[in-house]
Amino acid sequence: MSELKSLIKELREFEGVKRKQPIEDVVKLFESVKDDYNGTTLIDFGDDAAVIDIGGNDVILFSADGIWGKITDASPWWAGYTSVLVNVNDISAMGGKPIAMVNVLASNNLEICNELIQGINEGIKKFGVPMVGGHMHPDTPYTSISVAIIGIAKKDSIIRSDTAKDGNIIIVAYDMDGKIGRNSPYSWDSTSFKDSKKVRDMYMVMQKLGEAGLVTSGKDISNPGTIGTLGMLCESSHVGASVDITKIPRPNSVPLAQWLKVYPATGYIVTATEDNVEPCITTFEETGLTAAAIGTIDNTGKIELLFEDESDTAFDFRYDSITGINMKS
Repeated sequence: MSELKSLIKELREFEGVKRKQPIEDVVKLFESVKDDYNGTTLIDFGDDAAVIDIGGNDVILFSADGIWGKITDASPWWAGYTSVLVNVNDISAMGGKPIAMVNVLASNNLEICNELIQGINEGIKKFGVPMVGGHMHPDTPYTSISVAIIGIAKKDSIIRSDTAKDGNIIIVAYDMDGKIGRNSPYSWDSTSFKDSKKVRDMYMVMQKLGEAGLVTSGKDISNPGTIGTLGMLCESSHVGASVDITKIPRPNSVPLAQWLKVYPATGYIVTATEDNVEPCITTFEETGLTAAAIGTIDNTGKIELLFEDESDTAFDFRYDSITGINMKS
């Protein structure tokens, strides 16, 4: 088996990708009540956050995320901290400003619960988003943490994941000043040791891009890794992509296959017209992120990977699905 074929097999079988697949069945259960939204919901399932129209040019962004049980068991403190980080990223990815969070904690162990809360507190101080309420289950046989968040954005500058178009250039951006996390080989910690102002400036870069109209679509790179996240964006937009993986920035210390599976603390995939590629990359880099153009959106419905003198299909959405959500009408 060639090196590229082996890499594609590894990415397709990656747990971070495969664990997204049940989303499709859950979303189908809500189809019968979608007509009851009364027009206030502009975006619902399939994007990083729902978008709620409140009149005027401002909208509310609304999202929630739970932390992988493996991470919670390995380090309750890190799970608490990460519960803030991942939710802030979801609001940031859509060009919004995070406003406030609530949480749901479950634990019958007071010591573990305290560790979770200490991690949450550190996340609040780092990212500058308050925790304003929540709920506690003190009698469960397991430990879990979930957080919901709201943010605000301008209606005309929302960054969606279903609006990539044929011919757009694909850009990735990462905070490369980090290290593999202690609790997972697929976690890249670039925030816990940094000044809070620096961290906040970095996640607000997407608002700058959205308000300047520099991107046509975008997502934060999450559990499925770089190629899996691009796959979700293409799935939503009903498009395909051709990516030269040798152009993807990565730390010298991290092997390619591992880096493509990493959930970076601050990392984004966006698409842009050719005229906006350089301004987009410059905006990322002025904030301290490393950005590069890595490929092109097309109408094939496939994710094609190029590596040195090889090319092969990673996902073909005629047959494959990651979330199974097709947002674009």
